[in-house]
Amino acid sequence: MKTLSLKLDNNIFNETEKLLSEIKKPRNRYINDALKYYNSIQRKKLLAKKLESESKLVREESMRVLAEFESLIDED
Repeated sequence: MKTLSLKLDNNIFNETEKLLSEIKKPRNRYINDALKYYNSIQRKKLLAKKLESESKLVREESMRVLAEFESLIDED
């Protein structure tokens, strides 16, 4: 486990402390859970961006192949 020192905005710290006292959860666990959740969101955003980028790279070829398939269907 790594030890960190961080600075939080006062309003974020105060809100977090208030929540922690209500949910009875240790600060370290809360921050770990929050970062784990935020990391998963960021990974999904990065993946979506990569898929969009790669999809643009193959768009023209995909449309050409689709047109070929459609012409084969029309020939039947």
